[in-house]
Amino acid sequence: MVFPAYNEAASLERAVGIATETLLQISPDYEVIIAEDGSTDGTGAIAKSLAGNSPQVKHLHSAERLGRGRALSRAFAESRGMILVYMDVDLSTDASYLHPLVQSIRDGWDISTGSRLLPDSVVSRSRTRGLSSRTYNGLIRMLFHTGVHDHQCGFKAFNRESLFRILPEVRDTHWFWDTEVLAIASRRGLRIKEIPVRWIEDRGTTVNLAMDSAKMGMKAFSIWWRLRS
Repeated sequence: MVFPAYNEAASLERAVGIATETLLQISPDYEVIIAEDGSTDGTGAIAKSLAGNSPQVKHLHSAERLGRGRALSRAFAESRGMILVYMDVDLSTDASYLHPLVQSIRDGWDISTGSRLLPDSVVSRSRTRGLSSRTYNGLIRMLFHTGVHDHQCGFKAFNRESLFRILPEVRDTHWFWDTEVLAIASRRGLRIKEIPVRWIEDRGTTVNLAMDSAKMGMKAFSIWWRLRS
């Protein structure tokens, strides 16, 4: 399991502790990789300490800012598991949903992803962000026919072989990585499973709603044209 971590000193230790307890209930054979991405707030020192105290925890350090997508791709390449998982350090998605997420891959799905937009999902977020999310995801479904309701939830699992079959085609290095992976996966015929989750918005998020939505919308059209060509 991978935690992409950029300036997460306040949340990292708690997140790793909760993830470790949850993963132990799923399988005795697991690893937690902290993909520490050019942090400047002491996250690196905390990650190093956590890795030193547990053989199941690995600290993958980058002195430069790689971007969330590139940090994830790098961490997955360094991992050893056949089921690859990542979740955001803020634990916006309740960790109890790790079991159904992983079980979907065990059941034969290529990708499983948490969804904040399914009828059974329980979500606490601002109305503005909720509307923006529905608009963005509607656009992605229209362009790529993924059948997925929520492309950007930071809670996903992959069959290793399936992910590495498409990862060379994924170019984004930051927030759009999730959408690009699912768009390419859908185009290549991979099976994607959505599961409803309980999700609480992180009020300290670094996502700029207007700017990032505009950038990801432009990237979506760029990927659509590339795949169409």
